[in-house]
Amino acid sequence: MGTKRVAIYARVSTDGQSCENQLAELRAVASRNGWVVVDEYVDQGVSGAKGRDRRPAFDALLTAAVRRDFDVVMAWSVDRLGRSLQHLIGFLGEIHAKGVDLYLHQQGLDTSTPAGKAMFQMLGVFSEFERAMIRDRVKSGLARAREQGRVGGRPRVPTKVTQAILDKRTAGMSIRKIATEIGVGVSTVQRTLKVQAA
Repeated sequence: MGTKRVAIYARVSTDGQSCENQLAELRAVASRNGWVVVDEYVDQGVSGAKGRDRRPAFDALLTAAVRRDFDVVMAWSVDRLGRSLQHLIGFLGEIHAKGVDLYLHQQGLDTSTPAGKAMFQMLGVFSEFERAMIRDRVKSGLARAREQGRVGGRPRVPTKVTQAILDKRTAGMSIRKIATEIGVGVSTVQRTLKVQAA
């Protein structure tokens, strides 16, 4: 086969970040390999957990891959493409069906080789595993907070304080005055009254 035509995909999660480093590095790799960069697709300020419909550049990249506008998709890292194993394997399946390969810089991965293809699937497994661990940590953190009397990480108002707030409010005292007298924040008083009224 002659010179490979490549498309570069870059993504950052927040608007404050720049894709320029990813792009510069990938352009340099393409140049070293004698590949021709035919297009660059950039999703700015979009989470990798978002589906194709919420990532315009990623969607355009897949559409172009189906048309076979290039031979290889280059990305900085596996997590730039997506966060779920289903997305990653689905993506690889879609581009491979059209004879398009994938190059991942950080992982030194090139799916034009059998080893590269197997490695990609393993990386997807680890990426999914890592997300599951993060979810579990968040869940157990919230459970611990609940055990310590906090809901969603916020301390629960003691019954004695709640009763004092209600009594003072019934007596016609203003929210600000109640907060000052009891020694709690205005938002705590508002929240307590709202919960009781619900």
